[in-house]
Amino acid sequence: MTNNGIHPFRIDVAQTELDDMRARIANTRWARELPGLGWGRGVPTSYLRRIAEYWQHTFDWRAAETRLNALPQFVTEIDGQPIHFAHVRSPEPEARPMLMLHGWPSSFAEFLDVVGPLTDPVTHGGRAEDAVHLVLPSLPGFGFSAVTEAGWGDLFRVAGAFAELMTRLGYERFLAQGTDVGSGVVAMLPMAAAGRVIATHVNGPTPFPLGPEVSLDGLAGGDLDRAQRFNTFREDGTGYLHIQATRPQTIAYGLTDSPVAQLAWIVEKFAEWTDPSYELPEDAVDLDLLLTTVSLYWFNELGWSTAHTLYEGMQAYKAFARPAGDKEVGWGDSGGWSDAGGWTPPPAPPSAVSVFAADLSVRREVDPAGAHAAWTEHDRGGHFPAMEVPELLVTDIQEFFRGRD
Repeated sequence: MTNNGIHPFRIDVAQTELDDMRARIANTRWARELPGLGWGRGVPTSYLRRIAEYWQHTFDWRAAETRLNALPQFVTEIDGQPIHFAHVRSPEPEARPMLMLHGWPSSFAEFLDVVGPLTDPVTHGGRAEDAVHLVLPSLPGFGFSAVTEAGWGDLFRVAGAFAELMTRLGYERFLAQGTDVGSGVVAMLPMAAAGRVIATHVNGPTPFPLGPEVSLDGLAGGDLDRAQRFNTFREDGTGYLHIQATRPQTIAYGLTDSPVAQLAWIVEKFAEWTDPSYELPEDAVDLDLLLTTVSLYWFNELGWSTAHTLYEGMQAYKAFARPAGDKEVGWGDSGGWSDAGGWTPPPAPPSAVSVFAADLSVRREVDPAGAHAAWTEHDRGGHFPAMEVPELLVTDIQEFFRGRD
């Protein structure tokens, strides 16, 4: 046990859990498929059977577990919620702390390939001044941060918990980076921890998928292409979100009882959200790393908990624009609800965005005021850049954060 109630943590999945998973895969009652449809109506049975058989017979969970356990991991309790995190300190004495947050359907394992270059850049051909002490939490309901009550889909509450985590680790000021849900938490951090966030970086911000379509008027080039793809996604690609945002408990039964259902639920997103130049998910990301993520969801019953946190996140989003007269929510002395009504935000730290090939980021929609100091677009990668193009993500992070204290 260390100070502030921080306890060392080590992943150790029981062999009985592994055996049960493999038996369930072997006993799957497979859905039939109509010929010639490909991926048009979801994950093809012929494809999924092949990946499931690899997961059952070839994938080495113990090797994945060993790789994850090479990261120093800990757990602490904040506001009644267990928070699991990896904390990798840099060998560089002047390294700055950086909070790095995953999204859905992912976990802290997404960042395995960027840990070394970020914490020890010299060894990886980089510059000592770019080194960071890396904090990789599991969002509540994800990884090993098992939810104990409702309410942890509120991203402001999560941001407050992570600000407290950085305090417990002795980091008064810190950098923050996020993807997907993690980027939403990063956006809240300057309000939840006013004056403490040095700078932020996110990748792939997207217009609200349950909102109106994006107007194509006045758009050209990459923004026009991404807007067109966003409108298609809004009509044809948000079934997963509608289900989890309205009936999380119902979808949770299949995801909790069937490893193949959990596999299909995640693999579909990797097929649709990774670099479009690749035909299959395992062409864009390492298959063993993808199955490490799926295994974490299976062993920790995350299909249930992440569905509920996404539901709560949608509810919190709808309630965010509060009417005048509501009481203040404790967002710090430099920001709050003004007497006249409306939100007065604290000063924002410098921020940057990276957009990868599969992303649907339309700057006019997600950054209408041009508030981001840097906006970088890439012709490779997708929703999981730390797994797909780690070198591009690391370069963008280091170049933007360089010299910021």
